[in-house]
Amino acid sequence: MSKLAEFRQLEKHLAEQLEALEALKGDAGLKKEIEFENKLRALLAEYGYSLKDVINLLDPQSSRRAPAAEPQTSTRKPRQVKVYKNPHSGEVVETKGGNHKTLKEWKAEHGSATVESWLTK
Repeated sequence: MSKLAEFRQLEKHLAEQLEALEALKGDAGLKKEIEFENKLRALLAEYGYSLKDVINLLDPQSSRRAPAAEPQTSTRKPRQVKVYKNPHSGEVVETKGGNHKTLKEWKAEHGSATVESWLTK
């Protein structure tokens, strides 16, 4: 895209956004909300309170609730360690999953069912 075309496109978007802003400035609901916020902040400043103080005053249980942004801890139980012993070489492999390099090589060479029979723990 040429610089001129990009400029004209951005200019068009800016004009649309300015139009939307002007429409919002005339909205009675927005004016009411702005007036409420200004009066609330002035009242909080007059009494030396913060928004957190007001929330704790109105809803004391809110501080005990877990914030929604925190991820939940996993309830999945940890994987057990599996120990495989190759009867041909005597080599031992300990793993919690099936993505172990040596275990994959054994399964490719001897077959999955055979290797699973080598499970000791």
